[in-house]
Amino acid sequence: MSIQHKPFSRRTAPFQESVIREMTRLGDETDAVNLSQGLPDFDSPPAVLAAAVTAIQSGDNQYTFPFGSPDFRAAIATKSARYNHIPADPETEVTVTCGVSEAIMSTLLALTEPGDEVIILEPWYENYVPDCQMAGARPRFVPLREPTYTFDPDELRAAFNTRTRLILLNTPHNPTGRVFTQPELETIAALCQEFGVIAVTDEIYEHILYDGRRHISIGSLPGMQDRTVTICGLGKTYAVTGWRVGWAVAAEPLTALIRKVHDYLTVCAPAPFQAAGCVALGLPESYYVDMRAQYSARRELLLAALDAAAMPYCRPEGAYYVMADFGDLTWQRGETYLPEWSNDRAFAEYIAREVGVAVVPGSSFYAGSGGRTRVRFNFAKKEVTLHEAARRLREGFAIS
Repeated sequence: MSIQHKPFSRRTAPFQESVIREMTRLGDETDAVNLSQGLPDFDSPPAVLAAAVTAIQSGDNQYTFPFGSPDFRAAIATKSARYNHIPADPETEVTVTCGVSEAIMSTLLALTEPGDEVIILEPWYENYVPDCQMAGARPRFVPLREPTYTFDPDELRAAFNTRTRLILLNTPHNPTGRVFTQPELETIAALCQEFGVIAVTDEIYEHILYDGRRHISIGSLPGMQDRTVTICGLGKTYAVTGWRVGWAVAAEPLTALIRKVHDYLTVCAPAPFQAAGCVALGLPESYYVDMRAQYSARRELLLAALDAAAMPYCRPEGAYYVMADFGDLTWQRGETYLPEWSNDRAFAEYIAREVGVAVVPGSSFYAGSGGRTRVRFNFAKKEVTLHEAARRLREGFAIS
């Protein structure tokens, strides 16, 4: 018997399931090297893992305060003042969340009304636009111009208007690897202050930097401390992406609103991982120096493979992704010549199935027609994994 339903919620209609996670599944199905989803395949710091085990075995397995354990919030505030140059009261200005994704969703729900506009630099991490749509906010895109992925200040200014509530930033940037400079951030900060806009900044890759680049938090700039939500987490820096522990640092009036949403959305982040987070944030500077050196070596391995395949790219300044261009290539596989690729999805599926390397189609980071000749590679992998990916690319593709 057929049952008639009223129409279900329309808020999910504009977006689909995550392409990144979909490509990971395709990689698993085809036994491809997973250079798609941004998850490391190497071990986390032993002291951090040991702290989590100790916390679990010691009974630290129940709810914490919804906005985070006092010790972890204090550790975040200490790190925020030292590294980000943003002083924060752990009692009223730090909220621990279930990962950066939840922190962004809670912030959008807390700080926007349906019909508000949120400025997003394009390309963007794929969660941002669905988050806006679920909150009822309208994303307004400002392009990062290739080949250097910089924004035009006049184009950015033109995006600000009386309906603009937030600008959503990401530095170091996924998927391009850009690290925004102080002059760029000062341009954004001046516009935020002129138009009364809040900056929401995703800084999950804040420690992963190359070639002497320096991470600058927009919330540390003059006039921005009271109008910035600075979001970060444990996952990328400490290779614990499955723990889902993030945080939002913001002035008390903003934090109070974010905490309301967070409380009813997820209650609290996992207690034992917050305990381990205290150890992670207390690691010595040598940990970050070594981590950056290792990532730099991994970056060179992948870029050498892309050079050999004659795939142009913009050299990443931070994070662990590369956007590579296949648009002008005609591949030769054995004796069979393949036509130029018509779209990024076809290319990504082909190299997963036939070459054994999983990547992300570039169009998944654009709202319009961008990225159609791009794919994103992730090099947060063991060197042996990257060597294997490079071997498959060399053997799978020969340039005609």
